[in-house]
Amino acid sequence: MALERAYIEFLQAALPRLGLRWAGFHKVRGQVIKRLKRRLRVLHLQDLAGYAAYLDTHPAEWGILDAMCRISISRFYRDTDVFTTLRETVLPELAEQVRASEAHVLRCWSAGCASGEEAYTLQLLWHLCLVGQFPDIQLEITATDVDPHLLKRARQGRYPWGSLKDLPPRWLEVGFDRCGAGYVVREAFRERIGFAAQDIRYDLPPGPFHLVMCRNLVFTYFAEPVQRVILTRIATRLEPGGILLVGRHEALPSACPD
Repeated sequence: MALERAYIEFLQAALPRLGLRWAGFHKVRGQVIKRLKRRLRVLHLQDLAGYAAYLDTHPAEWGILDAMCRISISRFYRDTDVFTTLRETVLPELAEQVRASEAHVLRCWSAGCASGEEAYTLQLLWHLCLVGQFPDIQLEITATDVDPHLLKRARQGRYPWGSLKDLPPRWLEVGFDRCGAGYVVREAFRERIGFAAQDIRYDLPPGPFHLVMCRNLVFTYFAEPVQRVILTRIATRLEPGGILLVGRHEALPSACPD
């Protein structure tokens, strides 16, 4: 217990320097603490005091610590009610806006896409539930994440059963082929999805987008001043009448842009 408290106190002191906040890590701290313990073993350090001293003399280590603080919990159809709202209200309304503007592409951005589960879920939802209503509209998805290893998995489109268990059975049947012990996204559902390596704190895709899905990332783990900066930048990437979708337990920072 005392050892975990030491790790908690270390994170509470270190996270602000990275533009992160402890409140977002409280429930997932175990994942970060395990990584920290491994890192201490790699560096042959005895304790966190030694690691703190190492950080002071090796500034590049802060980038490694930052990477250890990335949380990548994702699965297909995460938060069913969110995708129900997208299917019944949000995407139809946005598609109607696109149609009214005499355009033919509905552009979406999945920020912090991890291994691509959210982006592929959005693609499946459109093609299996909405394309019949809007045959003249194409869905185009940009999906970004800071972790190149996760993006490699996203581009491969291969997933274990545990990542897919929340999907409606028909979606699984139509959208995937068996691949060994897991599943792979069929080629027809990979079209018009572009994956890109970006750290949302520094880079954003050009847009503009009708829908930005930024869930369980910026407004959970980042410090409020960083949230405000990123939110202002996201606003510049939204089409007039566009929608920013955040996590169900997230709130926008104070003094956010209109």
